[in-house]
Amino acid sequence: MKDRIINERIHPPAASPSPAELAMPVSRRIRERIVHARERFHANDNIARFIEPDELPLLLDEVEARVQSVLESLVIDTESDHNTQKTARRVAKMYVNEVFRGRYVPTPDVTEFPNFEHLNELMIVGPITVRSACSHHLCPIMGKVWIGVMPNEHSNLIGLSKYTRLCDWVMSRPQIQEEAVTRLADLLQARMHPDGLAVVMEADHFCMQWRGVKDGESKMINSVMRGSFLQNATLRREFLTLIQRRNS
Repeated sequence: MKDRIINERIHPPAASPSPAELAMPVSRRIRERIVHARERFHANDNIARFIEPDELPLLLDEVEARVQSVLESLVIDTESDHNTQKTARRVAKMYVNEVFRGRYVPTPDVTEFPNFEHLNELMIVGPITVRSACSHHLCPIMGKVWIGVMPNEHSNLIGLSKYTRLCDWVMSRPQIQEEAVTRLADLLQARMHPDGLAVVMEADHFCMQWRGVKDGESKMINSVMRGSFLQNATLRREFLTLIQRRNS
């Protein structure tokens, strides 16, 4: 997992497309590069390093055409219905530029600072509002994340707002909550190298509220504990008690 995160940050340029590739749909071009590199491209994977800068607008155009086909298959008259005439474009922009943006853009630039003061006390960041999407039905996941860090003298420290940027980058993909929290923890661990790291996420899942059982009360809470948070029950309890107080 750490190697994948490092690779996502390097982003080597993809080779210029050949004439044969230019004749393909842009999604197929990107897909073939990924397959050739023997890389994974699951819904929650970042594929930015396989996309040329001028290809993202082309991908948006292609998604628009596909969404338009879906609307037509749903027997929606987008020609005479003024409310849906531009829906395909709006949906395409939403997916590519917003809710799934974490798949298509590189890791945000995050300034890291040496721990000059040798800080080694518990730091808690949160709640950070996060928005994601369930990869099963593409329904929204809306929730909050708390991050606990136990730094050491060799840890890199990052600015408060940068936690939010990294959370948004990881969460802006279709996925399940359990994997999203693990992915976020791996990213922070690789950047900061703390003695301990804790990530807790609580979220509403619209795949339960909007469809299916239509239960509007249930939430999902899960956590990832690393290092001293996993080994030290007192530290773990202190972290969980503090975020519970903040959330009450």
